[in-house]
Amino acid sequence: MPVEQFLDVEVVREVAVVTFNRPEKLNVFTVDTRIRLAELIRELGTGETVRGIVLTGSGRAFSAGEDLRHVPTTDAEVRQAFESFHDITRAILATRVPVVAAVNGIAVGGASEITLCCDARIGTAATEYYQPENGRGLTISNASSVLLHRLIGNHAMRLVLASPRIGAQEARRIGLLDELVNPAALIDRAIDTVRQWTPEGNTTALHLALLRPQAEEVEAAFAREDEAARTAWRSGALSAGVEAFWSARA
Repeated sequence: MPVEQFLDVEVVREVAVVTFNRPEKLNVFTVDTRIRLAELIRELGTGETVRGIVLTGSGRAFSAGEDLRHVPTTDAEVRQAFESFHDITRAILATRVPVVAAVNGIAVGGASEITLCCDARIGTAATEYYQPENGRGLTISNASSVLLHRLIGNHAMRLVLASPRIGAQEARRIGLLDELVNPAALIDRAIDTVRQWTPEGNTTALHLALLRPQAEEVEAAFAREDEAARTAWRSGALSAGVEAFWSARA
């Protein structure tokens, strides 16, 4: 199936709404989907056609993250898998317009990490964060090794190492979410946020560059995360963790 069918784009009130549209698979990301998502964000993020970007999911999930049916099997595939996640972070942090995550349901692993570099995260009572990497032989990516601490401080250690499911109220309390709204109002509220942050004659692009994490810090985090991924892969932890995941589901 063409990757475009997994990423729907609609412009609403001058704001691009990008929807992860693979609900029967909980909107999991393949490498091709991640590459296309980064491309879309760069295309929309210039400020020439839209005032901002909203990322959301269809169905009951924001996204279940990495598609574990297509896990890396070589060093080259490990590099590509992590690079395709990192590049989404690069693309978001380079936009000249606000990027808002409208987290409609569960956000797992790499998908939850994608929300960390967004300029705002809005959820509903159904929103849930889950980072199961530590028990699956995977390691964190998307510069979340710095972005998590930046957002939620010491809660980051518990979120990654213990892998609890973080419900909407706790996510709001610790700073993973900026606000909670009625599900029917989620996309409109995200669009309103973008429009409020981009008034006529604004200097929003300049302020985004000042307030977002700096590229040097993010790239250094990528390098450390890549080394951790290579170590997990070469030790066999990644393969064993994914096999255990599928065995448990069977």
